[in-house]
Amino acid sequence: MFGSFLPSLWSLSNHSLLGSRSRHCYAINCGIFGSSGGGCVNNVGSPTNLGVAPGGGDADIAVNAPDPNNSGIPNLPFSSLTLAPGVTATHSTNRADVFVTPPNVVAALIPGDDRMWLDAVNDPATVYTSYHDVATFNIEVQRSTNGGLTYVSGIGEGIDADTLPAAGSLAPTDSANVAAQIKVDHNSHRCSSLGNLYVAFVAPDNATENTNTGPLRTVYVGVSTDAKQGVGTFTFTDHKVFTSPTGSPGATNGTANIFPALAIDDFGHVYVVWSDNTNVFFSASSDEGSTWTAPVRVNSAGTVGNANVFPWVAADAGGHVVVTWLGANHSGNSNNAAAMQPTCADGTTNCWAQWNVYMAETVNGHAAVPSFAQHVASDHVVHSGTVCTNGTGCSAGDSRSLADFFQVALDPAHRANISYADDHIASPLCTQQSPGHCANNDPQSYRVAVPYFTYALKANKKIATTDVCAR
Repeated sequence: MFGSFLPSLWSLSNHSLLGSRSRHCYAINCGIFGSSGGGCVNNVGSPTNLGVAPGGGDADIAVNAPDPNNSGIPNLPFSSLTLAPGVTATHSTNRADVFVTPPNVVAALIPGDDRMWLDAVNDPATVYTSYHDVATFNIEVQRSTNGGLTYVSGIGEGIDADTLPAAGSLAPTDSANVAAQIKVDHNSHRCSSLGNLYVAFVAPDNATENTNTGPLRTVYVGVSTDAKQGVGTFTFTDHKVFTSPTGSPGATNGTANIFPALAIDDFGHVYVVWSDNTNVFFSASSDEGSTWTAPVRVNSAGTVGNANVFPWVAADAGGHVVVTWLGANHSGNSNNAAAMQPTCADGTTNCWAQWNVYMAETVNGHAAVPSFAQHVASDHVVHSGTVCTNGTGCSAGDSRSLADFFQVALDPAHRANISYADDHIASPLCTQQSPGHCANNDPQSYRVAVPYFTYALKANKKIATTDVCAR
């Protein structure tokens, strides 16, 4: 089903940065651009010490609708996270050849931020950003009407007052939450949900669990129906999707691993996926996020019972949904070195957990019990050993070389396009970084993840292009 893998055309030095927290193929500590412009112009010349410029933490990108006043070229908002003061933002109006400079280094109205996301409205200039404020760990949402350079035309909070005690960080020991990206309903059928904002997050089930550092065992989705009205202050209402029962993998491992993910099809039906580190689960809403179907396990066959993490989701047409994730051939928690990378008798990594990229597809995603067909999307093992899902909590010995996740998108022909990180080959820098240890299966070899891309050659013939609108 899938075509050959095409390695990125980026240089090796930029490849080497994908092992950090960037969510896209951008050189992470180059930021949006160097202070004199042009991307990594201020790098110090070493592929292992590339310097620091504005931006340089998490990054995200979105695409507006074609601009009729700019030769039909869509606006491209782009943001990057800095330790202080917060979110750096800019945009391009010529397909990323040039970004507006200087960037706005105070795009977030609340200082002290973490993990921002972007989504653009289907018009030339409206963009939303969401991020955690470190004081309460609420999910702050801001609107831009100038293409993503400033975000001052509207603000809301994704976690409502009733849910914040269970999901916020109101005390230093609170568990708080892990958030998915902000999503705008772009449906093209004038469904009433058009323009709604959605954000998914996982958190403890209640305030007591949160205070007692309980697991992030409950999946929530926040919905704003008034942001699209252009109001200066908009609101979200949160709904519980699912709570993992006590003693289940979701209650033991949490339901982030490392993010939940969210998608909306072309008729306003909403989908959310998450991992309990053992399986990937899926739920749908056909009433603008108010109620959700009983979760179904997405992964099947030989993946069941093994470690499955980093889910991502995309949707289009009517109920056409694809879910991608990393799946191992070993059972156990992906963070557990004893389970994922035991000592091999031959001194190699051959007995370690071997990870592949998986994709599952459904054409009836908003049915009470959707059916998924699973495919192996990678034509080789992309990683061996542990996969750390603890974000900045990963220790020096934990493998975070694949970054925090990878992404899938559907093109206009309804074909899945998948990008992911791959470190199955030792880096050419191993001769300097790990002399004498350059074999691909050597546990001590120096390796960095490089971006790979693949896409489905043909679309599923059963995709429905007609459907009923979500109510």
